Order: sequence, then structure tokens, then C-alpha cells
Amino acid sequence: MAHPTAALWRRKPIEPTTGHDARHGLQRVIGPFSLIALGVGTTVGAGLFSLTGIAAAHNAGPAVVIAFIIAAIACGFAGFCYAELASMIPTAGSAYSYAYATLGELVAWIIGWDLVLEYTVGAAAVASSWSSYLASMLAQWDIHPDPRWMASPLTEVVLADGTTAHGWINLPAMGAIVFIVMLLLRGISESTRINAVVVVLKLAVVLAFVVFCAPFIKSVHYHPFLPPNTGEFGHFGISGIMRAAGMIFFAYLGFDIIATTAQEARRPERTMPIGILGSLAICTVIYIVFALVLTGVVDYRQMENDGSPVATAVDVTHMSWLQSAIKFSILFGYISVLMGLMIGQVRVFYAMSHDGLLPQIFGRLSPRTRAPATSHLVFLVITCLLTGLVPISALGNMTSIGTLLAFVIVCIGVLLLRLREPERVRAFRAPGGLLMPICGILSCGAVMLSLDGLTWLRLLLWLAFGLIIYMVYGRRNSVLNSKETRA
Repeated sequence: MAHPTAALWRRKPIEPTTGHDARHGLQRVIGPFSLIALGVGTTVGAGLFSLTGIAAAHNAGPAVVIAFIIAAIACGFAGFCYAELASMIPTAGSAYSYAYATLGELVAWIIGWDLVLEYTVGAAAVASSWSSYLASMLAQWDIHPDPRWMASPLTEVVLADGTTAHGWINLPAMGAIVFIVMLLLRGISESTRINAVVVVLKLAVVLAFVVFCAPFIKSVHYHPFLPPNTGEFGHFGISGIMRAAGMIFFAYLGFDIIATTAQEARRPERTMPIGILGSLAICTVIYIVFALVLTGVVDYRQMENDGSPVATAVDVTHMSWLQSAIKFSILFGYISVLMGLMIGQVRVFYAMSHDGLLPQIFGRLSPRTRAPATSHLVFLVITCLLTGLVPISALGNMTSIGTLLAFVIVCIGVLLLRLREPERVRAFRAPGGLLMPICGILSCGAVMLSLDGLTWLRLLLWLAFGLIIYMVYGRRNSVLNSKETRA
């Protein structure tokens, strides 16, 4: 009998892939332009509309545009590594699946637990930003609910009499989460038609924002472009740019979706680089132009804890029709983002339960709707507490560090497979040899290290809690461990 801890490092077997995956029925039908469209549609969205102003106010000033470039470079390295693994591993393309096949069960647990944090906190951050845009739209209609019911206890709000106070709880954000989960419990999912509408709306918002707000730019808002460091790491200066890159990495959440289509791409060795670099370049240009207009229209100092920077900037134009159109489009677009994130949470738990790492109840589907009701209800409570009680700036940092950790582990997986199985057939091979995964590890790791100590502490506490669950339940009940014990 093998040692009981051997399964910690045992990997799922990696099956070969061919031009047509008979097991999953995947056909190579996606071309480079479809990949670029997919990348732009999934990347431009909630992070851009929610955290750009906060990153500028807290960390980098107008130089937040440089932070977007740094984040894009790190994301590009990771994207190539995702693509290589996706072309080798014939499973649903997630960092959890890749880690299980390359680094073993223990690391797979860590990354799966981390992905749960990423999706959960990401959904809470998006819901918090949704609440800010809702408040801005209501104010435009001369409706002014008590702001303390629309902010976390750690966020300062301005009352009707001009005084300031701390929020009580963000009820609209919690209501958005409840609404989305109720839809998912009924088995309602996004259709490609709805997704297409949402993508068009998001891009239309960016275009309208740039076109109509650019005339209101004041050059004085760009001085200083990079505010001098205050003596505290991450508070402006070079360290501030790095910390801003860490926070706004949330804006690239969903970029890895492009890489997971490697098995369905025509000539992946050609189309994957075009799709990755093309969509990343387009998104980065969009982000740079967007950030330049935003920080030119609104003084970055005024966007502290502002979860709706687009609404703040567009209000400067005094065009009521534009204000309503943009705010409504963002509110509608956020519904799609929230659905995707809430689905992502339960998909990870579903996969982990089928591997025996979590109780089977998380893998059970409702007989009527085929929805994993238990997982949805558990995350409903957790996400509501986070979005109701935690400021959006803290939520953004927590989401970014989870995404970065997933990227680092994927890059490590590629590096180890290059060393372990250098002759293995890869439908797509990231260029640069070992340099690509090493650059991915170093760049994503550097951005991670720039995040504040409290964000790291939250991550470590979450992972420690997860390891306790793994040692108490997961290791004893895992499918791999059971097979090895019987052997």
C-alpha cells in the first residue's frame, strides 16, 4: 500500500489531444478574429468601470495608465501559458484542472480554494460598484435615499445636511446578489444573444464616454502625472504604480477565457498568439484612453472610494440623456458579469466535490432545474456579507491577488511540464522556451508583492482555513487517494 500522503502530489493523467477531441466533441472552428472578439468582450467591463478611479486616487494618480500597461504585460505572459496547457489537457479550461494535471492534488486544492475567493470577492466588488452606479442614477432623478444604507460600515458618506458619517450596510449590492442567485436557482443562464448585447453595450459605453467627455478634459488634472511618493510604499510614486497594477488586475479578470479555447481554435499555433496579443493590445489601448479621459475630466483626488467613476465623470458634461444612457448601460451590463462570477463559484465547488475534495452535496444538481442549489445558497450568504460590509477598494485588492496567484500557478505548471515532458506534443507551444513561464511567474509575482500586507494576510488566512478543510476532509475522501489506497 502506498504512503497515505502520496496522493497529495499525484496528478490526474494528461490525455493526448488531437485535431478533433472525440471525448468532448470539440471541433476546431474558431478563427483569430473570433478569438479577438471573445477576448475584448470578456475583458472590458466591471473592473474598468469600478476600480480605475480608486486606483488613481489611492495609488498612482493619472499614471494609472502605466499600471494598466504593467498589468497587461503580466497578463500576456500568463495568457500564453494558459493557452499551452489548454492545448494539452482535454478538460474544462480552468486553473484548477490545469493544476490537478500538472502539480498534483494539494496544489489543485490550493488553486481551487483560491479561485473560490477570486470569484466570490469579485462578485462582491461588482455588486458594490453596481450599487454606486444605482445611487448616481437615482440622484440624477432627484431620488436621494439615506446613503448609509448604500455603503459599508468602513466607508464615509455625505448626508443630506452636508455632514459625513460611516455607512451602515450596502443593501442594494446585497439585493443584486440575491436577485442573480434567485435567477440561477431557477436554472436561467445567459444566452449568446444576451451576451452579444452586453458586449456591444460595454463597448458603446466606453466609446460614448471617450467621445463626449474628452472635450471636458482639463490639463491641470494631469499635473503631476505621477504624484511623488508620500513616504509610504504604494502611496504614489513608482511603488504606487505597482500597487495600482495589482488593484486593477481585476480589470483583466476573464482574459484567461481566451486561452481555454485552444482545443477549438483552427491552427492554434497561429491563431492563439493572434487572439491573445490582439485582444490584449486592443483592451490595453481602450484602458489607457479611458483612464486618460477619466483622470483628465475628474481630479484623481476626488475619486477616493468612488465605485462609479464613469458616473462621476459623465456628470461633468451636464448632458442628462448621456448620463442616463451610460449609467443604465453599465447597470445592465453588470448583471451579466455577476451571473458569470456567481456561476464560476459553484463550478469550482462542483469540480472539487466530484474529485472527492468537498462533500458530495456541493456536486448535486436540482432534479428540476439542474442547478447546484446548495452551493448557490452558501455563496449567496458569503457574497452578501462581503458586499454589504467591506469597502470596494479592499474587495478589489482581494480579487486581484486571487487572480494573480492563479496565473502564477498556471505558469509554474507550464514550466514543470516543459522540464518533465519536453517531447510531449503540444497543439500550441508558448514562444520563448522556458523564458515565457519564468517571465509570467516573475511579473505576476512582482505585482502580487506590491499589494498591501492586509490583502496578503486575508489571502493567507483564507488559504490556511482551506488547508484545514483539506486535511480534515479532502485528503481522506479524495478520488485519487481512494484509488491509491486500494492499489
